[in-house]
Amino acid sequence: MSVRGTYRFDIQDDGNIVDNTENIERARRLFRDGTIIGGQWGPGRQGDFVYGGWHCLCHLLAGSGAYQSNSGYLWAAITHAGDEDRYLATVTTREADGTARTVNLDSSEGRNLVEQAALLGYVEGSSMGHISARNVQDPPNAFNSWPRQVFDQTAGSNASGGTVWEHWSTTRDLRRSDPIGDSVLRAYITLVSALGGKFVAAVARGRRTYNHPVQLCALVKAGFIAREEALWDTTPYRIPSDAERLLQEARPDDCLRAVESLSWTPSGGQRYFMFSRKINSWSDRRSVEYDLNLQGI
Repeated sequence: MSVRGTYRFDIQDDGNIVDNTENIERARRLFRDGTIIGGQWGPGRQGDFVYGGWHCLCHLLAGSGAYQSNSGYLWAAITHAGDEDRYLATVTTREADGTARTVNLDSSEGRNLVEQAALLGYVEGSSMGHISARNVQDPPNAFNSWPRQVFDQTAGSNASGGTVWEHWSTTRDLRRSDPIGDSVLRAYITLVSALGGKFVAAVARGRRTYNHPVQLCALVKAGFIAREEALWDTTPYRIPSDAERLLQEARPDDCLRAVESLSWTPSGGQRYFMFSRKINSWSDRRSVEYDLNLQGI
């Protein structure tokens, strides 16, 4: 194990961050650090960043990954735990009878599933459609008056919704004292420890607006991801409309079906799939390199 960056994140031999308590606390400080981003938090209203994280974090949490195992595809993501009202990093697999089964990523079964599978790539989270915490009823003042249920829209709706907006709500308080915000941060560290820094960088590069470029640079400076991961030389692929609708359902079975329908290249390197509405906002390698050089990173 080694350390990286100004925050001295613990790093695995494969270059991914370690899933441990120390890194969770480093990430908690980082995503609430206004100095490292020069006060460029991104859009929000009064009070959103008192205890909450950078704007890009809601996008980062909504992203997911895809694997291929001997028995089929796997979908790795942060999902809602139901009656417990907390979030977990999970992996969903297709059983022989066609049903989908979701297990915790940090369980022995979850780790075994991904360790014996090939990482295919990553999928952008949806800014429209359903949230994963369906039927939740937060009080009106929850999450600095961003209750999650207002973002639970139908698949295909043009209204603000989906898992990106859901996690805009959940990340308005990242303190340990907030069980929901704490659970989603812990889940993200587990997910990133499996999917790696290219996953983080790809999602962050999905916008040239909202101060995402400076926040991506801060992730590199802090050591959350490596510079070469931020500079992944790739171009996103468009998610077909049928798969978009499935992802907007925000249910593991539907999301796995979407992943199964995408054009992956198991022997040709990882791919990143984006929704069509913002694919032209992608931050290409040259732009990211310019941003990093400008910051002296």
